[in-house]
Amino acid sequence: MPILHVRNIPEEMYAALKARAQNERRTLSAQVIVMLEQALRQPTRSQSEVLAALDARRHRFSPRKAGAPSSTELLRQDRSR
Repeated sequence: MPILHVRNIPEEMYAALKARAQNERRTLSAQVIVMLEQALRQPTRSQSEVLAALDARRHRFSPRKAGAPSSTELLRQDRSR
């Protein structure tokens, strides 16, 4: 089985990986393998596909219909304080 060495991992990331491995009762290596498998199972999308999905979502959601104030109203409220 091939061996993969990873260098220069930020301290915070290493601590988070180690904590997750402990929570899942796995070794650090086993946890990294599980996380890599999960990441590789997810389909990859091109930048244009991601932007098209965001654009479609933007058209489906209307902040006004949800009762959210407009940015102009928020700015006026903030300035009046």
